[in-house]
Amino acid sequence: MLNKVLVPLDGSPLATCVIPHLVAITRATDAQITLLRVTEMSNDQSGRINPVEWHLSKVEAQTYLDEIAERLGQFTDQKPDTQVLQGPAAERIIEYAQKHSYDLIVLSTHGQSGLNGWNVSSVAMKVINRAGLSILLVPAYRPDMGLEGNWDAVHYEHILAPLDGSQRAECVLPIAASLTQQYQAELLLAHVVVRPEMIQRMPLTSEDTTLADQVVERNQIQATKYFEQLQNRLSPAPRTRIIVSDHLTSELHKLLEQEEIDLVLVSAHGNSGQNQWPYGSVVTSFITHSAVPLLILQDLPLYEIQPTEAERATSVKQQVWRKSNGHNENYGEREQNGQASGQAGQSLQSVFTNIKKNYGIRETPKVRAYAYTALL
Repeated sequence: MLNKVLVPLDGSPLATCVIPHLVAITRATDAQITLLRVTEMSNDQSGRINPVEWHLSKVEAQTYLDEIAERLGQFTDQKPDTQVLQGPAAERIIEYAQKHSYDLIVLSTHGQSGLNGWNVSSVAMKVINRAGLSILLVPAYRPDMGLEGNWDAVHYEHILAPLDGSQRAECVLPIAASLTQQYQAELLLAHVVVRPEMIQRMPLTSEDTTLADQVVERNQIQATKYFEQLQNRLSPAPRTRIIVSDHLTSELHKLLEQEEIDLVLVSAHGNSGQNQWPYGSVVTSFITHSAVPLLILQDLPLYEIQPTEAERATSVKQQVWRKSNGHNENYGEREQNGQASGQAGQSLQSVFTNIKKNYGIRETPKVRAYAYTALL
């Protein structure tokens, strides 16, 4: 089940399009939410990070998260936690999520860098491909996704769960049942019977055609029996569709439009999935081409997912880089090693002046507390 949810936000309106869906999902799961902001700081000419600039950036990020958490707490049973980190965004999100054993990462397809012709931004795609955890992906480019700032507006009506008969694919059923009951939504279970591919240079003979038809008929019968069993197990009973087609993924994408689906639930791997790839072909197709919110449930534990050759090659270099650049075990917190000692005598009022000038944040007791901490 989804007990811990991590929500990376970069301060942009596009990133907050995930919040209505976050509210909808957590209401059905009662999960604890953590809001995460990763700030990327530029080095000065000496190659070091300016400690004052870093602290001011952290104040801004923390204030932003606190405001989101305060408002979000009105729609959830528990007030969200917050965390600010520094460093490359994708790397810090992945490290933090894995280190603290989060069950789900909630991502917007696009954020601070804005919309572009790609279905998913580079930062989001890095997290999706390397986190090894369940992902809720919300398309930021759809006008209805922001829901005009109404964080309580998402009530799912039509949920699709493609199934291939494997136990892996069935890992979506518990959360599907919870969402269906929470919103009185219609759950559609779909299976595509793919016609067998037959090598040919000449038109198929009647025997070949008969053989292919027999395989299709056999698989239709088995799929029908399988769905009947699931309908008896689930409450309320889902609707089912069995489709015969030459193309699996294209048929599922057509189904999204035909059934006006507003959420897709899918397992990361299906019957033919392999642990050397983060996702099977169906899930990859949804990530790169679908315009519908997508909840991918990871069916494999993190230790079973094989790293890529690139990950193996860079893992040692990353450890050396972190150590040489003064990063401690808390991921992203640069050890200043006394670099900030020269700022200790700076007056609190001058910090407030910089905050107002550079970030437009008004002076409040909470900001005063953060600024005071920054000087310690």
